[in-house]
Amino acid sequence: MPEGTRSDVAAAERWFVDHGLPYFVDDYRAAVARGLSRARLVPVLTASVVVGALAGALTGPWLGAAAALGAALTALGVVLAGYAVATLRAWLIVGWAVRRTFRSLGLMVPLVTRALPLLLLFVTFLFINAEVWQVAASLDGGVLWVAVLLFAAMAVGFLLTRLPEELDSVDDEVEGKQLVDACTGTPLEPAARRIAGQVDRVGAVDAEVTGLQKANLVLVLLVAQAVQVLLLALAVFAFFIVFGLVAMDPAVVSLWTTHPLHPIDGPLGELFGDRLSLELLRVSTFLAAFSGLYFTVYAVTDELYRRQFFSTVIRELERAVSARVAYRWLRDDEELA
Repeated sequence: MPEGTRSDVAAAERWFVDHGLPYFVDDYRAAVARGLSRARLVPVLTASVVVGALAGALTGPWLGAAAALGAALTALGVVLAGYAVATLRAWLIVGWAVRRTFRSLGLMVPLVTRALPLLLLFVTFLFINAEVWQVAASLDGGVLWVAVLLFAAMAVGFLLTRLPEELDSVDDEVEGKQLVDACTGTPLEPAARRIAGQVDRVGAVDAEVTGLQKANLVLVLLVAQAVQVLLLALAVFAFFIVFGLVAMDPAVVSLWTTHPLHPIDGPLGELFGDRLSLELLRVSTFLAAFSGLYFTVYAVTDELYRRQFFSTVIRELERAVSARVAYRWLRDDEELA
């Protein structure tokens, strides 16, 4: 096996991993496929259900049925997330999405501010609505957490049904010049220039991705969008906390909720008194979770937002799919050597 080919393959694999595409690497994909086999998944799912049931059983007698349900769902999710991180290499995808989001804050700010004013205009009227305070402030911790999980599940479900449509043009055929352009500035550039001539002789090469590689592309879009939604929800939560401290009179809030307020203990409680109450935290959390769901739907359905945000990510994915063609040729050369 030529030493140059081996080093080119290793450099290409590191590039895919660094760009949140571990399933494009043969060894990673094989390990993930083993982790998704029935022999592995059945024990993990069984363990997660058992842990969730135990968490619910231990929580229920103390905090009630709603808290038990929230604890069970949380424990089940933690077990599955731990397995995804340890075995399915999810941390590589999440890490890339988080790094990319914070590197592109300059792009994200104008995109978010396009949706934020209309969102705040709509949700602020809910915030100063007595019925919303009566409903949200009456939710105990368990019920509120279940509501947040429900909003999150709806958002993820909506994204999973719509995001594959964004990938329709990603895995088209690749021509020689397109291959070189895509690999320029990557470890695959020398190999792409060698391969381009062969690609031009045989015509365009089918670059379709399927299976785990297709799932990797969807996960990249899903996590990148989820990070943005989370940041916006946190911004909305902070806005309502500040707005509530400034504008909401405790006497009015107490009248709306029909019971005395529960001030927050600690230094912040001493600083703000009745204005920083458990009811304010609950209402702000409820509306922030709802805003996250709203922004998720808006981001995928608004044409201008999709063109600005998704076009950037899609270009990166198109580049990766083209680079995958060069990687496959290198791996074939490696196996033949």
